[in-house]
Amino acid sequence: MAGPAAVILLLSGICQVPALGVILRTTDKIVWANEFEPIELTCLIESISTNNPRIEWKKIKNGIPSYVYFQNRISGDLEHRAQLREPANILIFNTSRADTAEYRCEVAAIDDQRDFDEILISLAVRVKPVVPRCSVPVAVTVGTSSELRCLENEGFPASQYRWFHNNEELPQDPKSSPRFINSSYTVNPDTGGLKFRRVRKADAGEYYCQAKNDAGHAQCPPQVMEVYDVDIVGIFFKSFAALVALICVTVGICHAHKHGCFSSKDHGENNYKLPAQDDGVDYGDEGHFRHKSSFVI
Repeated sequence: MAGPAAVILLLSGICQVPALGVILRTTDKIVWANEFEPIELTCLIESISTNNPRIEWKKIKNGIPSYVYFQNRISGDLEHRAQLREPANILIFNTSRADTAEYRCEVAAIDDQRDFDEILISLAVRVKPVVPRCSVPVAVTVGTSSELRCLENEGFPASQYRWFHNNEELPQDPKSSPRFINSSYTVNPDTGGLKFRRVRKADAGEYYCQAKNDAGHAQCPPQVMEVYDVDIVGIFFKSFAALVALICVTVGICHAHKHGCFSSKDHGENNYKLPAQDDGVDYGDEGHFRHKSSFVI
């Protein structure tokens, strides 16, 4: 029959919970945040026996790790912009696009059977689009093709584009709207291109483009596109070119005439006067003259 000491040892063995080791988890392994807004990366300790575990956070950008929490202080890119919250979460006060990276939470517990665990979290910071650069032709001719362009390259994720005509959004498929059913345009929401296969008079008006993603949107100022029955712009430029050519020819002729290029005289001839006919005067030396004998009365 077992004694009291044996019973106590048996009960203590039953009540003792073995230290399984440190175990971590997170609420989200992929986290999205808007630029300049706060975000918290969670590193929850589900199991641990060590009272003061070592907690570290590392940022991994382009495969290169760097410390953001080390030796009980925030460092690196998050210095003065973040803090550690219990149990091991990182709170970033104002995220920036440079914070997009992978973050690894590491916890070491020397008194646990499993004395180390880590968890990887991916942070992507959404960036609002900037005002897109829009290109709208000033004038086009009925029946010709034309293209309007829209682009911005700051937003993240990449922006999607929409076009507006006289403050009304153009549907991607013109056949889906009675108002645009006869139009021949196509819209590419990924590149921002608006192409007309054959421009109509009804396509004239104000156009502007809007770039949008999950962080916000931005749009360019409206620009007017005129549509003419004939190529007024082409005629103007052709007339202007003809006028410039005429002016150049006239200036060339005047310049050549000024330099004697059109003189009728033969420069190869000797330019001298024929001797005067005999006038009955005999010029002597030193400019004196005397009458010939035939001149004496």
